[in-house]
Amino acid sequence: MSRLNSNRRIQIDTSEPRYDEGDDQTVDDSSNAAEDLDPFMGVKVRRKASRLRDFQGDYIDIQSRPHLMKILEKQGDRKVLFADKVIKFTGSGKMKRRILLVTDFAIYIADPETDALKRRIALAAVEKLCLSELSDNFFAIIIPTEYDLLMASTRKTEIVTVLVDATKSASDYELEVALSNRFEYSAAADVVKEVQFKEVEDFDVFLALT
Repeated sequence: MSRLNSNRRIQIDTSEPRYDEGDDQTVDDSSNAAEDLDPFMGVKVRRKASRLRDFQGDYIDIQSRPHLMKILEKQGDRKVLFADKVIKFTGSGKMKRRILLVTDFAIYIADPETDALKRRIALAAVEKLCLSELSDNFFAIIIPTEYDLLMASTRKTEIVTVLVDATKSASDYELEVALSNRFEYSAAADVVKEVQFKEVEDFDVFLALT
């Protein structure tokens, strides 16, 4: 692992998810949509709201963002499976807000202010997803031929489910979902970081990047 990066501890809010103003999502206790498509196989500790929440897919109204639509059309992607704002960790450990788009062929990372494309990753390039065994919002997308992605979202369960299903539909390949409270990811081309999760008092979770 690189010694150029200092340790970073981040406290994770494990309370019920809060949505942006204008988000009219409701939780239907009778719905089993999330439970029917559970990629965690009952191993991961999950919030009740995460288990019962209906999946909506597009949370940013992608049709109202012509620049993003133009990017997708240029790449030949027309079917958006998921779209929302997330938190992305940079190679230096800083947090930046980004738009995460998942189509039936690729993952897109865009700037939420300008809708400028920051990165496109083919689903075929993704090797696995890494998550902790605790109740938190973090997930890593492992891409062996490039550098990886470490992100956070209150809709992590939906993102993981969409990625697993999209990969299987596109290539009949079962995307691995690895659960561990400690794993490594490539934060940049030449920087490998170790991620550690620890549950502390009041069910908060600390994330350490080293």
